[in-house]
Amino acid sequence: MVRTRTDAAKLAEAGYVRLNGARVAASSQAVRIGDVVTLALDRSVRVLRVEGFCERRGQAAAARALYHDMSHSPG
Repeated sequence: MVRTRTDAAKLAEAGYVRLNGARVAASSQAVRIGDVVTLALDRSVRVLRVEGFCERRGQAAAARALYHDMSHSPG
């Protein structure tokens, strides 16, 4: 999605992030397992369901295991 926490905060504060369908007003909004996060990026929209959290930063493959991308559902 984005590379840094600063970039993620800017997206949220600019109104490009929704949490369970509601626009996120601040980057400090709490997120829980099972929540659905919608991100409006350059020319795409990503819909992600939170599957878990980690204690510290890790590799990209480990991070991908913490969410389910619902954007590309068969249909």
